[in-house]
Amino acid sequence: MHPALSVILFTTASGAGYGMLFWLGLLAPLGLLPIAAGFGVTASLLGLALVTFGLMSSTLHLGHPERAWRAMTQWRTSWLSREGVAALIAYMPAVLFPLLWLWQEAAGPLGFISAATAAATVVCTGMIYASLKPIRQWHNPYVLPIYLLASLFSGGACLAGVATFWNAEPWLADASVVLAVVALAAKVAYWRSIDSGVGARTPADATGLGKLGTVRSLDPPNTEENYLLREMGYRIARKHAGRLRVVAMLLGFVAPIVLLPFVPPVAAIAALLGLLVERWLFFAEATHTITLYYGRAT
Repeated sequence: MHPALSVILFTTASGAGYGMLFWLGLLAPLGLLPIAAGFGVTASLLGLALVTFGLMSSTLHLGHPERAWRAMTQWRTSWLSREGVAALIAYMPAVLFPLLWLWQEAAGPLGFISAATAAATVVCTGMIYASLKPIRQWHNPYVLPIYLLASLFSGGACLAGVATFWNAEPWLADASVVLAVVALAAKVAYWRSIDSGVGARTPADATGLGKLGTVRSLDPPNTEENYLLREMGYRIARKHAGRLRVVAMLLGFVAPIVLLPFVPPVAAIAALLGLLVERWLFFAEATHTITLYYGRAT
């Protein structure tokens, strides 16, 4: 699939932002984060800024961004609509929570609500892709866990980076290291899965006519390239994909694992940059079954 920059920025930035809001809402009421008002406001605003930047970037992928509100009207059947509704709901406690930072007892339930709505929004984002059966690289059991792990890991790294300036205990950075290790293991398992996984790989698979003999297209459905081929027919060379996987692993996971105990702010930046590469690959390596109807042999 064509790796649109707007969607790559959206999933990376909003994932990290919701991860920050999750950890803030969960840990602050438990007294596990610095109680300074400056920390609470700074961390909350950074999380909200990442979320807002990501959501605004996603509208650039629409042909008519001014109609984006219509995407939320089909929440009964569409994970995209559910994501939009969940994102709006998540804003309310996330904005109010830092205002009550100094009154932890009053802010406690609100923090837990903020954490829950942030996690629910990330689940909806992951399910947008995991629910699409025609794309075998997305309709994969690893996709949703990876979205959640990446959000928790990158959000934790960003929060640890902010907490460093308030001389916070290093346990949050250590926890983010553990999440990074688990996320890396899940990502490697995902790559192995899509490299060896089954699915519609030929026109015979796509049409179900393989038992009758060789299946090929007599005439192309269109005389020139159309939207489906531009959006769904992107191809990346195997050697380039392999190199980018290494970059994603080293920059997005290995570097933060090494740097988080020492310089969390740098580790957080490395994590975000590496996840941008990982998300680019997530889209670039996706192959839609429909391309097999347009003459692609495999």
